Amino acid sequence: MHHVLKDKIQQLPSLPESAIQLEAIYHDPNSSFEDMVKVLEMDPLLTADILKSANSPLYGFTREINSINQAVGLFGMGTIRGFALAVIVKKSFPLDLSPYDLSNAQFSNLSKMQHALAVTWYLHQKPTLMDILSPASFLIEIGKVMISQYLLERNKAEDFKKKMQEGEDIKELEMHMCDSYTAAISADIFNHWKFDENLVNLIRCADSPQDCLDESICEAAKVLHVIRVSTGLDGVFTDESLASAKELIAKYELDLPSFEAALEIMSA
Repeated sequence: MHHVLKDKIQQLPSLPESAIQLEAIYHDPNSSFEDMVKVLEMDPLLTADILKSANSPLYGFTREINSINQAVGLFGMGTIRGFALAVIVKKSFPLDLSPYDLSNAQFSNLSKMQHALAVTWYLHQKPTLMDILSPASFLIEIGKVMISQYLLERNKAEDFKKKMQEGEDIKELEMHMCDSYTAAISADIFNHWKFDENLVNLIRCADSPQDCLDESICEAAKVLHVIRVSTGLDGVFTDESLASAKELIAKYELDLPSFEAALEIMSA
């Protein structure tokens, strides 16, 4: 990684108090459902953002979710943690994704689509995986924000965009210009913020699940890889992206029918 990017990560401000409290409660074995609800309800703006996200039709719920208490009951603590952290973390960065030819709305849609696919595919299949899969699917692309800042400051943004539009592999292009890539930078950001080790490791190995050394996160890494391939760069499913995703599902021996059921929920 270029030393400028390393310095940028080290200079990031501390997480807001709401995130620190949320993480403390989430990782306290003596905490409860009600404890998380109380912490979230102390921040009305955060509560409103979570409810707005939870009520997206992408998740397939037919009734409106009117309270955090209801949202936690439907999604579970792990998934609501993902909603909350995504809101908090994204507000910690000025967003300009122009080197990737993405508007802020497209970048937001990418995160939403990745998270919705994770939830609709795995929330009921293996809910324990959502502890790390929910925040990871929402936050893994945040490294692109740091890369964009670096490219813009060094007047490399247009060259990056041109080569990307010409069809160069994005990860290889990131490595060429930044000596690192999205998932690795995202992992370093969350390591700097002292997120739990499993979440950091999951994000770090999301591009290469076969290299994952921790059996407890290997399946989540495979699922996250499939999700990222499915949604492409702008959060839009295409015939090509879904065909590539299904090849990975076969390779990783994941459940294809439940994946296809998730796609139907999201497109309903």
